[in-house]
Amino acid sequence: MWSVVLMGAAGLLAGGAIAFHQQKKPRWTSVAFGILAAMALLAAYLLTLPGS
Repeated sequence: MWSVVLMGAAGLLAGGAIAFHQQKKPRWTSVAFGILAAMALLAAYLLTLPGS
């Protein structure tokens, strides 16, 4: 269940990174959103491993 929530959050964060990049906002905002999206995907993957 939590992995689905984290994957949804990763999608929203990735969309935010793309939107900030298209709006020519400071680079650190899109990079930060991209890193958070990657961390959410990693956490979702780790929750699907056996024994968690």
